[in-house]
Parts: sequence; C-alpha cells; structure tokens
Amino acid sequence: MSGYGTTFEQWRAAAGPVWPAYVGHPFVAGLGDGSLPRPAFLHYLVQDYIFLFHFSRAWALAAAKADTPDEMRVAASTVDGLVNHEMSLHIQTCAAAGIDEATLFAAREEPENLAYTRYVLEAGYSGDFLDLMAALAPCVMGYGEIGARLGQEATSDVYRDWIVTYASEDYQKICLDVRVLIDNAVARRLGTLADSPRAAHLAHRFETATRLEVAFWSMGLRGA
Repeated sequence: MSGYGTTFEQWRAAAGPVWPAYVGHPFVAGLGDGSLPRPAFLHYLVQDYIFLFHFSRAWALAAAKADTPDEMRVAASTVDGLVNHEMSLHIQTCAAAGIDEATLFAAREEPENLAYTRYVLEAGYSGDFLDLMAALAPCVMGYGEIGARLGQEATSDVYRDWIVTYASEDYQKICLDVRVLIDNAVARRLGTLADSPRAAHLAHRFETATRLEVAFWSMGLRGA
C-alpha cells in the first residue's frame, strides 16, 4: 500500500516478513472470503473493544506529548474517531449477538491484548512522541491497508460492515492525517530519518508492535 507516508514506508520495509504476516494473516483472509467462524469474529470484537479503549488512551497521551497545535489536533481527532465511531461498530455488532457494552467493558483481557496495549502505552510513558507514533502506526496504517484491499477484493459480504468501516473514506482520511503527522514530526525532531541515530530504535518499535498485531489476529482465531 502506497500513500501512507515516507516514514511509514521505511518502517514497513524494515519490518520485513512480519508486515505481510500481519496484513495477510489467515484471520484477515477469513474476513475477505467469509470463512472466518462467527465465534472467532465475536471473540476478536470483544477483545478489540478493550484494545481500542487503551489505544484511545495512548492517542490521548500523544496529545499530551505534542509539540505543536497541529500534532495535538490530529491526536485529539483520532481519539474522537476511535471512541465515537470505530468502537460503535463493535458495540452494534456485539449487541446483535446479545453482548451489551457493559459486558464488553467487563470482559477479561487475553494475554495478547495485555501485551500489545501495555507495550504501546509504555512506549508513550517511557519514550517521546516519536516512540509513541512508531508503536501506534502499525494498527492505524495496517487496518487502512487491509480495509482498502478487502474493499476491492473481498469475495463475501459476511463481514462487509467490518470491511466497509476500514475501507471508508473517513477511515482512510485518518490514515492520511496520521501520515502527515508522523512525517512532519520526524522532520521537526530528527530531520531525515535515515540519517538519525534513532532510526533503528524507532524501526524496532514499529516491528515489535507489528508482531503484536500478528499475535492479536491469532488470538482472535483461537476464539473459534
């Protein structure tokens, strides 16, 4: 997927085979062809609701660590998109299956969920704005890439609502806004990423978060 920014493309390339293992995971393939068992999808949605709660906290932390009004605006806008829009898909879909929001919020977190969300938050607490962006980017951009591809290639309508959410113009705009945010943040703080002594560290942050995304999909499949 092109168009998500210079920094993202460098991080994605540095992640090597981990990236295709994430965006081409069997869970994703099952969303596209409709073969994903419904119990696995619902298990994933319950866990992803919890994930998004913590992910929103991480973006709120990004707003607190922002250096400019533009950085703060994008971070705040992303929190709004997550809390008031993306999480709505989970609430509505689970409600149709008899799982209300209180039950979603009270669900026990799987170890893969704990590992991923706390890793992202720790990146923000112990690092700076760029550490946080490197840890956040795989989820934002990966779902954008998956949604755009499945929006064109899906052969089943079973999970059409999920696919449309991430293929939508609204979600793709979030990806593009984050692209600009990250590229500008790198330029402001480091100049050129390739010439920075922090390049390898940030790429490792991104690759680790991507590995945790792979584990999250596998956790979803286990729910079947």
